[in-house]
Amino acid sequence: MADRTLAEKVVVLTGASSGLGKGTARELAARGASLVLAARRGELLDELARECEAAGGRAVAAVTDVGDPDQVERLAERAEAEFGPIDLWYNVAGVGAVGRFHETPLAVHDAVIRTTLLGVVHGSHVALRRFRARAGGPAGTLVNVASVLGKIPAPYYAAYTAAKYGVVGLGDVLRQELSVEGVENVRVCTVMPMALDTPFFEHAANTTGRKAVPIPPVYDVREAIEALVEMASDPRDETIVGGMGKAANVAHHLTPGMVEAYQARTVHKVQMEDPPPAPNTDGNVFEPMAAGSEVDGGWSND
Repeated sequence: MADRTLAEKVVVLTGASSGLGKGTARELAARGASLVLAARRGELLDELARECEAAGGRAVAAVTDVGDPDQVERLAERAEAEFGPIDLWYNVAGVGAVGRFHETPLAVHDAVIRTTLLGVVHGSHVALRRFRARAGGPAGTLVNVASVLGKIPAPYYAAYTAAKYGVVGLGDVLRQELSVEGVENVRVCTVMPMALDTPFFEHAANTTGRKAVPIPPVYDVREAIEALVEMASDPRDETIVGGMGKAANVAHHLTPGMVEAYQARTVHKVQMEDPPPAPNTDGNVFEPMAAGSEVDGGWSND
């Protein structure tokens, strides 16, 4: 059933081929949105676009590597050509790498930053130029997906943590600029989930010699999907998804050293001691993978 807030809204959504992006696309389509779906895996995007149209929305697929600013510009142009002015832009795409910083190839670190931080910078730049150009009327909402790791660091996630800190800082800066210039109808939202049950860890580059696993607790991805969809009708500056993340963020403000020491011990045990051996892999950092095409990743807190 169409949602009056989303019916006839034009939405660009990156990272749509699996996980959080795919689940959010389905929910937005069910509420009547017009979607431009972006990711690197074209066949999965085509399949999702058909699914979204069957659910009641309109949708087109646009194969895009968000690390390439020219491709992101073309993504925006495609959206405008298909459906008209963009109302909502979701930067969901991201890749990760797990491993000791010095043992992870520099090319992997660079690629994680290129997609997970610069991809958000590219999308934000393209979207805000358009939103601000029509600031006299209904403008738009930018939603960037960061992570609780953008507030509280974790060992063995060096480039990913740096990227997510950058996404959080970018949102802060953009809101400052809009505020001092008196622009009220452009909103910038930063959503920061805890570890989610998605294929992210199957896709991650990994140089630990052990299977890549999430940092507990692992939350149902639908909690984050709900938070992203809510930004369409109730945009908020920052939202942490997951009760433990909210509590940890407060504790980190009060006793940062204690929280970071606990995080270090926990992640070391969970990732470097407990999992079974596994070969090193570049994951989907350089090229997309066929595996991991669903919303859920098969993780649980049993």
